[in-house]
Amino acid sequence: MNLPFAYGIPPATARLRQTPEDFQVEEQLGFEPDGEGEHLWLWVEKRGLNSEQLARELARLGGMKAGEIGYAGMKDRHALTRQWFSVPVRHAVGDALQWCGAGWRVLHGARARRKLRRGGLRGNRFMITLREVRGDLGAIEARLQEIAVRGVPNYFGEQRFGHDNLARAEAMVHGELRVADRHVRGLYLSSVRAALFNSVAARRVRDRTWDQALPGEALNLDGSRSFFVIDAPDEAIARRLAAGDVHPTGPLWGKGEPPSRGEALAADRAAMVECPDWWRDACCRAGMEQERRPLRLVVRELQWQWGDGGRLCLGFALAAGGYATAVLRELAASEPAPLRSAASV
Repeated sequence: MNLPFAYGIPPATARLRQTPEDFQVEEQLGFEPDGEGEHLWLWVEKRGLNSEQLARELARLGGMKAGEIGYAGMKDRHALTRQWFSVPVRHAVGDALQWCGAGWRVLHGARARRKLRRGGLRGNRFMITLREVRGDLGAIEARLQEIAVRGVPNYFGEQRFGHDNLARAEAMVHGELRVADRHVRGLYLSSVRAALFNSVAARRVRDRTWDQALPGEALNLDGSRSFFVIDAPDEAIARRLAAGDVHPTGPLWGKGEPPSRGEALAADRAAMVECPDWWRDACCRAGMEQERRPLRLVVRELQWQWGDGGRLCLGFALAAGGYATAVLRELAASEPAPLRSAASV
């Protein structure tokens, strides 16, 4: 999808993800293990594995089913990540804190009363290194300041779509591909839902309303999945938007009627009319419920430091469901090789 930029063409080019250490992610649950209970939480560092792959490896080591392993967030394999996994104590025999494998190791552990559940986290902290950054230093600094103040469009990142999830979803929906695995079917359908959301977000970016409330807007309460619908924006709503307390939303499509009304609902529908009909139909037939996702992604605690050779180190925190790639795309275009005609900062 050709998604528009909130602030115009990125002011820089850079080489991204040259090593796993260039893209570090640390999970922020927002709560701590209890210190007692029937589960052992393992704080794991990994490279070259996604969360599902590591869960299967932990299950193998503990002699249990993969479904008995709990984790809160899906982490990319092309990164160095740290996150919690939960294992039933009855399977975490003796040396569980010493478990390790190719590209991963347990750093420490603690007992807890509950199993970790998907989605049960506050967010993630990112430490990202961009290499061979090229562009005007003043423009790059100005863009970083703008992102720190206003955030970025909350697009679903490329990870949600895989290599060909949308194409496979279309084949599945039209009976040309049989998918027995329930989890895989869910991945394909979630890519369709994400594409619908991105279409709405893109329209709001083009209209310059991605961080503003429209009449009839369903406003998300920051840090939660809750929302409320307004008749029309007023000064109080404007202040709350500026403070990052509430955010305009777009649809995570499903059965039933969307909660937005008036101008906001019209914007949702206008964007989705441009999408293939089967996208909406697939979400409804799958029994997905109508939900809302913030159109704005707040970039918290954004810090940056320049290094030698045009190296730029970024640190920031995002709420659960936010993609670091949505931040990076507003700052720098990826370059597989250095540009000879541009001057390095």
